[in-house]
Amino acid sequence: MKEPETASTIAGSMVYQIPLVLARRKNMGMWYYGDEARKMSKSAELVCIDNLLKRAMSKEKIVIEDEVFMAEDLLALFIKKLIALPSKMGNPSVCDKLVICLKQLTKENVKLFVGLLPKLGLNSKQLMIIDHKESFYYYALNQEKALWLHDVFLFEKDRDNLSSMGLRRDIRTTPQVVSIDEIVYDAMKEDDWDSYFSEIIKDTFKNHAVSTVYLVGDGFSQSWMKQSLTVLCSGRRVFMGNNLFSKGACYAARTRDNEDSWPFVYMGENEMKFNLSLKVKDRGNLSFYNLISAGTNWFEAKGECEVIVGDSYEVDFWKQLPKSREAKIETLELTDMPVRPDRATRIRITATPVSDDKIDIEIKDLGFGEIFRSSGKVWHYEMTM
Repeated sequence: MKEPETASTIAGSMVYQIPLVLARRKNMGMWYYGDEARKMSKSAELVCIDNLLKRAMSKEKIVIEDEVFMAEDLLALFIKKLIALPSKMGNPSVCDKLVICLKQLTKENVKLFVGLLPKLGLNSKQLMIIDHKESFYYYALNQEKALWLHDVFLFEKDRDNLSSMGLRRDIRTTPQVVSIDEIVYDAMKEDDWDSYFSEIIKDTFKNHAVSTVYLVGDGFSQSWMKQSLTVLCSGRRVFMGNNLFSKGACYAARTRDNEDSWPFVYMGENEMKFNLSLKVKDRGNLSFYNLISAGTNWFEAKGECEVIVGDSYEVDFWKQLPKSREAKIETLELTDMPVRPDRATRIRITATPVSDDKIDIEIKDLGFGEIFRSSGKVWHYEMTM
C-alpha cells in the first residue's frame, strides 16, 4: 500500500476537515454536506442540521417540513457521502473497510456506529473503531524506520488547548509492546504560547531520545511559532499537517489485515491487557486456541469455540501478559453436569470482554448430538489476570 491519499471536498485544496453538517433543500429533498452545507445554510431555501454525532448519540428526532428523521439515519447519510468521496479522485467507490476514528471511545459511541452498519450496507468485519492514540500508533510505525528509531511525539493544538502524545516501544519484548502517554496542558493567553510551548518541549523531551515530532490541529497553522520551532527542530524531524488521524485510520485497516507480520502490539486504555487461550487437542496434536488477544480493542473483541471435554468436567484457561513468557492456568469446574461417558459432552465457550482487563466467560452444555441431549446448563465466570 502506498501512502494514503486524503480527499478534500474543495477541489485542488488541502483543506481536509469536513464539518459534520447536512443541509436539505426545501420542497426538493436534495441533501448537501460539509462545507457546502454550511455555506448554503444561510439560504432560506435550505434547512441545516449540525452536531450530527451528538444528536445521534442522544437518539434525537429531527423534523424537517413535517417529515421526521432519526439523527442516526442522517449520520449514516453523511457517512455514505464521505464513502463516495474517493470515487471523485478516480478510485473505486466500493468500501472494503470503514475505519471510524474518534478522540475517545465509549461503549455508547461504539454501539452507535455498529448499529449504523446495516444502513451503510456493511458488516461487522468491515468496521474498525479506533481513537486518536491508536491512529497515531498506526501512522507513526508505518513510516520509514528512521522516523521511529527512538520515541515519537505528537502535539495537538486548537485555538485554546494543547495536548501531547508520546509513543514508546519496549524493544525487549517480541512483539514489541507499544504504549502512548498523553498529557493535557493548561490553557494560556495567545501572546504567551511561543515561550510557553518552548518550555513544554524542553520539559517533555527531558530524558527522552526523540526521533520525530508531529504537529496537528489548526492551532499550529498560525505564525506564533518562532522560538518554540527552533527548540522543536533541534536534532529531530518535525512534520505539520491536519490529516494524520485519517491516514492513520487507513494504515490501521491495512495493518489489521496483515497482523501476523506486524512486529508490534499496542497497549492502550481500550486494548486488552492479556491473552486468553485454551490448550486443545486437534487431530491428535496439542495446540493453543486463542480466544482473546492482548492488544485488541475490548469493545470489538470476542472469542468463541466448541470443544469436547473428558470425564473431569474441567476447563483450563491459559492467561498470559504480552511481556511475559510465563502463563497462569485457571481451571473452571462445570458443577452439576449430568454424568456421561468420557468424551461424550460438547460445550460452547464464549469469551466477551467487559473491560480492558476483565473477560466474561460463558460455558454452555450442548450435550452430544442425539445420544445425549443438552441439559441447558450455562455457567458464567468473570476472569481477570
